[in-house]
Amino acid sequence: MTPRLLFPLLLALSAVLATPAHADAQARLSAFVSQTRGLKAQFTQIVLDRNGRKTQESTGTLFLQRPGKFRWVYQKPYAQLLVGDGKRLWIYDEDLDQVTIRKLDLAIGDSPAALLAGENDIEKRFNLKDAGNRDGLDWVEAAPKSKEGGFELVRLGFKGDTLHAMELKDSFGQTTLLRFSNLERNPAMGSSLFRFSPPKGTDVISDK
Repeated sequence: MTPRLLFPLLLALSAVLATPAHADAQARLSAFVSQTRGLKAQFTQIVLDRNGRKTQESTGTLFLQRPGKFRWVYQKPYAQLLVGDGKRLWIYDEDLDQVTIRKLDLAIGDSPAALLAGENDIEKRFNLKDAGNRDGLDWVEAAPKSKEGGFELVRLGFKGDTLHAMELKDSFGQTTLLRFSNLERNPAMGSSLFRFSPPKGTDVISDK
C-alpha cells in the first residue's frame, strides 16, 4: 500500500471522528462521532483497478486518536508501518530497511486528509448524503468539494452506529475496499503507539 493511497483512507476515518453532520441522512455518522474519540480495529483491504480486477490485498491493524494521531500497521503480505504523531508522518518499510519522515501537513497537502491534523470542518470540505442500504449496511457518501485531493468519493458503511466498511474511489480509477472487524471505540491506548523511533542502522530520509 503506497502512502498516496493510504492518506484518503485515513482522512475518511478521521472525518468520521471529526464532527457530526446536521443532515438527517447522517444520523448514524453523528451517533458514531458523538461516542468516539479514538478507535482500534483489524482490517482487510482490497484494491481494484478501473476494470474491477483485484490488484492488491492486505491485512493489518489500525489505531486512531483525536486529534490527528494514527498508527496504521500492515502485516500481510508485506510489513509496513505508518505513524502520525500530529506533526510528522513516519513511514517504515521493513523490507527496504528504510524510514521516510515527512511533515504531516505537507505530506497530505490541501486534501481533506488535513482533518488528521485536528481540523473539524468536514461539512466545509465534503458534500454528504445518504447512499442507501447495501450488503446489510447503511451507507453515507462523502464527496470532496475540492478536486485536488486525488480521489472522487468515499463511502462509509454502518450497522447501527458502528463503522463496518469503507469504499474509496480515487482519481486514477482505482477502488479501495476496507472491511473492519473487532472494532473498539475509545480503547485504552498508550501515547507510545503514536511515536516512532527508527531502528538502529535504518536508512532515514527526511524532508525536514
